[in-house]
Amino acid sequence: MEYLKEILTYSEGKPMLFTRLHFWVFFTILLALYSLIYRQRAIRNAYLFLMSLLFYYLSGGYFFTLLIFSTIADYTLGHLIYQSETRIKKKLFVATSVLINLGVLSYFKYSYFFIRTTNRLLGTDLEVVNILARWSNQLANTGFDVATIILPVGISFYTFQTISYTVDIYRGKVKPVNNIIDFGFYVSFFPQLVAGPIVRAAEFVPQLYQKFRLTRREFGHALFLILTGLMKKMLISDYISINYVDRVFEAPLSYSGFENMMAVYGYALQIYCDFSGYTDIAIGVALMMGFRLPVNFNSPYKAIHVTDFWRRWHISLSTWLRDYLYIPLGGNRKGELRRNINIMITMLLGGLWHGAHLRFIIWGGIHGLALVVHKVWGRVKKKMKQPPRPLREKKVLGRFLSVFFTFHVVTAAWIFFRAQSMRKAKQMIGQILHHFEAELIPTMIASYKEVFAIILIGFILHWLPANFKEKYRGWFIQTPLVVKIIAVILVVLVIYQVKSAAIQPFIYFKF
Repeated sequence: MEYLKEILTYSEGKPMLFTRLHFWVFFTILLALYSLIYRQRAIRNAYLFLMSLLFYYLSGGYFFTLLIFSTIADYTLGHLIYQSETRIKKKLFVATSVLINLGVLSYFKYSYFFIRTTNRLLGTDLEVVNILARWSNQLANTGFDVATIILPVGISFYTFQTISYTVDIYRGKVKPVNNIIDFGFYVSFFPQLVAGPIVRAAEFVPQLYQKFRLTRREFGHALFLILTGLMKKMLISDYISINYVDRVFEAPLSYSGFENMMAVYGYALQIYCDFSGYTDIAIGVALMMGFRLPVNFNSPYKAIHVTDFWRRWHISLSTWLRDYLYIPLGGNRKGELRRNINIMITMLLGGLWHGAHLRFIIWGGIHGLALVVHKVWGRVKKKMKQPPRPLREKKVLGRFLSVFFTFHVVTAAWIFFRAQSMRKAKQMIGQILHHFEAELIPTMIASYKEVFAIILIGFILHWLPANFKEKYRGWFIQTPLVVKIIAVILVVLVIYQVKSAAIQPFIYFKF
């Protein structure tokens, strides 16, 4: 009973994570009760809505009230948009929704950035004030720190999700959800709530009214995703992070250029395994309850150009930016120059979405510039006459060089994304360019052989042919239940043996 109380009580130092035993006990209890009511759609939706709020409370504390506010606001505005008879009223209400969502997001995510910028430009001495903490202290006699604003977990994801809902109603793509409980369930569905994927109403809302369906094959697929997600996160991402990557990024000058370069490669693998691992678990957990979430990753480091990378990486965000930012800016409809400007604006704001720091803007700018270069190069290639070469040789060599170049552009950009400051990003680049120390490579490889082996294995698995991956996924799905149970036990035992003492939160929780 004491353990159950611990699970159902929020602890700032121990938030609810997929990689904690607490979550799987929570999920087991949820499924046990779910099995009794899953055939009754209204009760099922209400139950999962309440459990999702509980999950968010256990992940981020009392910020679940902010989620409730967002739910009420966008549910109301969605109906007002749909019922309005004039275009002006529709625009007014959709603008209100966007302003409310971006206003709340900006307050929590960009207050420090705005205050620092204002103070530097105007020479003022303004300070950040946590208005919600002040109100709570005055009304409820709490003791929250009014000088600190804490970023609510998942706010960047669910605000984008609710914005897409009201905008799609305005565009006539979806109708408003009639029941606020159902809408709240759509907004707060716990598997994808805190780190995506960003789910569109058109994809998810129809599932609220469908009968529960989970085939034997889908169950096997869900279990496969959960196990692979846990292994990606805990056996690869956390291991190389704790034992190597974090140390180098913390003090780049203490390591050679080769070690810095390997840390950048390591981070490229770490963030992929961390984020795609979360997504795999989220999709698998949702599927266990009969709900289907969209694919969010598709072997991004196999991309042959940066445009292809963004078709494979964080797909729900890239398509959101395309549909709700790039296309409204004009897309490619107003000439090449305007298209290139629109691409740069979209990617710079995409970088800013990740954090209010120059590093993220540079990261977005690198991707924006690479996208523009790819578009321009595509037009140049059409006008060039290609020299004759055997078709197969040309295809294999060309694809290898394209993947190699794209991977290194993306990986170089990760330096600014991961570094703690611009100073440390410059230090890391300086070490790689000027203090590589190639003569010590054999010694350094021997010193970090376990970490480098994990990095190598991780990339090999990533670059395996898609049909090979499908074969072993299909094999697992078709195995008898007893084999699946044995696989679960083995994975749990391996993870238990290698897991770090401190549970590492998912990287995208802070965005």
